[in-house]
Amino acid sequence: MSKKPTAIIADDEPLLRAGLKRELQQLWPELQIVAEARNGREAVTSFAQHQPSVCFLDVQMPGQSGLQAARNIRSQPQGDQAHLVFVTAYSHYAVDAFAQGVLDYLVKPVSRERLAQCVERLQQRLAQSAPPEVSDELLLELANKLSQRKSDTSVNWIRARSGNRLHLISVNDIDYARADSKYTKIAWREPTGERREALVRAALKDLATQLPEDRFAQVHRSVIVNLSAIQHVQRGDNETAEIHLRDREETLPVSRAYLHLFQT
Repeated sequence: MSKKPTAIIADDEPLLRAGLKRELQQLWPELQIVAEARNGREAVTSFAQHQPSVCFLDVQMPGQSGLQAARNIRSQPQGDQAHLVFVTAYSHYAVDAFAQGVLDYLVKPVSRERLAQCVERLQQRLAQSAPPEVSDELLLELANKLSQRKSDTSVNWIRARSGNRLHLISVNDIDYARADSKYTKIAWREPTGERREALVRAALKDLATQLPEDRFAQVHRSVIVNLSAIQHVQRGDNETAEIHLRDREETLPVSRAYLHLFQT
């Protein structure tokens, strides 16, 4: 009797871990999820305890990235036999880095169709007892690429919390982002047109590196705005201005340092 496949899921967002687990249980009932990890270090510890067949690793995790965790996993007994699947919000990075087909990846939000393709490949590899086609050198190369491209790599989706609810917000739907203490408030439009707000567990300066530069502009030390969300800009005293948004009552400040963005 063949051994049942096992897996660990590592992601710092509990709701995303739960969602991936639920989809995997439906698409691959035989797969046993033996552990969940909140960060890269926990993923490495979980692998040491369970030595699973498959590791689903979020690329961006606090403390230790998914790629760093993968290198540490491979250094453990049986680590070079584990099949690695990276989960990322950086679609452009994923396409560039994993296009070789050696490592599998999923782009958030993970579609059922894409996950089904990934599951099918994993099932074939496990049935054939095919060893993972990956090396420590490749993982290091991918980690270096990610590090070098953080400043020019944008995401398609932003994760934000509102109470106990986790939102996956399309970048295209964001109207603005505003610093709020240690967090950042995201204001966006639902497909229905409803205006929503939620908090992101990230500093505004970090979020700024993830938003497309051709669509978003920083207009104040505490504000980034989607240029397409602007209705008009009202000049004020002392070389400042105020942004009025489409279908929103609130206004956004423009400081002197950024006023040149709206000069004709």
